[in-house]
Amino acid sequence: MGTIVKISALVAATLALPCFTSSTMAQTTPPLSACFGKTKAPACDAVRGDRADGWRAQSRAEVMAPHAMVTTSQPLAAQAGLQIMLRGGNAIDAAVATSAVLNLVEPMNVGVAGDLFAIIYVAKEKKLYVLNASGMAPSGATVEHFSSLGYHADPNNWGPGSGMPVFGILPVTVPGTAWGWEEVLKRFGKLSFKEVLQPAIDYAENGFPISQRIANDWHLPNALPLRACCNSLDPDSVATWYIDGKQPVAGQIFRNPDLAKTFRLLQQHGRDGFYKGEVAEAIVAKSNALGGSMTLDDLANYKGEWVEAAASDYHGYTLNELPPPSQAWGANLMLNILESCVPKWTNGKTLASLGPRSPKYWHLLVEAKKLAYADLFRYNADPNFVKVPIDMLVSKTHAESLCGKVDPERASATGPISTADSSGDTIVLSAADDEGNMVSWVNSNFAGWGSGVTVPGYGFILHNRGALFSLDPKSRNVIEPRKRPFNTLAAGFVMKDTKPLMTITLMGGDMQAQGHAQALVDIFDLGANMQAAADMARFHHVQVPNRLELESNLYALVGKDLAGMGHNVTSIDGAAVGGFQSILVMPDTPAIFGSSAQPGHGFYRAGSDPRKDGQAVGW
Repeated sequence: MGTIVKISALVAATLALPCFTSSTMAQTTPPLSACFGKTKAPACDAVRGDRADGWRAQSRAEVMAPHAMVTTSQPLAAQAGLQIMLRGGNAIDAAVATSAVLNLVEPMNVGVAGDLFAIIYVAKEKKLYVLNASGMAPSGATVEHFSSLGYHADPNNWGPGSGMPVFGILPVTVPGTAWGWEEVLKRFGKLSFKEVLQPAIDYAENGFPISQRIANDWHLPNALPLRACCNSLDPDSVATWYIDGKQPVAGQIFRNPDLAKTFRLLQQHGRDGFYKGEVAEAIVAKSNALGGSMTLDDLANYKGEWVEAAASDYHGYTLNELPPPSQAWGANLMLNILESCVPKWTNGKTLASLGPRSPKYWHLLVEAKKLAYADLFRYNADPNFVKVPIDMLVSKTHAESLCGKVDPERASATGPISTADSSGDTIVLSAADDEGNMVSWVNSNFAGWGSGVTVPGYGFILHNRGALFSLDPKSRNVIEPRKRPFNTLAAGFVMKDTKPLMTITLMGGDMQAQGHAQALVDIFDLGANMQAAADMARFHHVQVPNRLELESNLYALVGKDLAGMGHNVTSIDGAAVGGFQSILVMPDTPAIFGSSAQPGHGFYRAGSDPRKDGQAVGW
């Protein structure tokens, strides 16, 4: 005991020492943001070490575990989901617990007042279930109402969001997340709200240290006024999300007792604690104060829905993606185009034989993406309001009909050039348990910090998914009461011969469908493992401005060649290419060891994207 006391005293004395200047090369603790700010640590000029085997650029090995797995973009959230399963919960319980903690630790990306989609494989039934718990426009949301406030369709934006304000109260739709959380727990979970929300409540009340990556995203958007929005911050947002009125920095402890209060109401009353009673009244009061049109009836009558996946085959694997109004089915179409057209475009070559160091490999991927997103922008909308011919759109016949639209040597135009964009921020997670259940999950505020509008006293921000409606009356995606907007969120699930193989999730606005396709090409064409697929360089193509963004190392490799082919190419860091979080179960034994549902000797493999703070954890 005496030794422990001495060591503790030594540590305390060390931490109490004054800081030295950077020139002394000594500090009490290592810097949390060594390569940012006014000073730059010498470590920023170091080169990266090599792995001992395998692909040297891979950030770490796949995580493998025999019983259960969670992978997401923040370690505390991943660990919370794993702990839920260790305490008797299943993958569905773990997904809700993980998502709830992410509400606290990544509040710019996800919240209880956001959208939720999920694909759930239920092992006992050997069946996939697809949930759409995305938001609907409030009852007062009409083109006429927006026009009266000075908002009109933008003739230069032929994609989602034409004329819509991005931030503020007007793009707020009725939230779906809280409804979806309870829905999946009631139908497939083992535990209650009381149990799965407790880890998030504990962190909200006691606090957590903000990481460097998350601190980088902690910038509130302007959300006021109602007309000609926006040029000022919402004071309730500043009070909730900033510390003493200032943007937090890495290493600061952040607490959100108001969010803990909201979660306790969910524990006590279920989703009625959100859609009815004091929380609903606070949402409507905030909306009314800013000139919004949401009503108590809009909240009380909200319902998500169970839908059928958009499904297609790629190299013998069945890819199940979210159907409209999600953009996820664009991944089905992009892969169909690649499978059908690459041999025609290359005189019989394949993506594998071209290889990821070939400019033509990237050219063909980008051109396939353009074709897929052209159909997304043409057809995608709420299928409860307009007919979306999804079976035709994800068919091989349709993909083959598009092959002639690509010049294998030259970049194509996407339409009239505009500066419109569809970027956004999201969380994705995957979970799997020892019964063989697997969850592919996407949950979002849409843009960073959503609308920028916070409900005072309850610790959550309102999302802004309605920013992807159109104000063009001729658009299939035109805003209407109780309609769901075009949605960038994507979650996928791959099956092999009717057996589960892997989840596919990759967050980031319009990056998601094209990111799913790129990651699946990495795995099924190039032979990447799950972590390598997370690590490999990606492109982000923005459809309306026809801008091609390449991560810096990829730009150095093929940027000039692609520019020579006519692409409008820029070099970017990893922020715009999203975050991959996926789990694979060994295909020959899709159940895990000791499973009562499907006995076997398989195991889970997972990857987590190094562009985020993520972690894959298992047992």
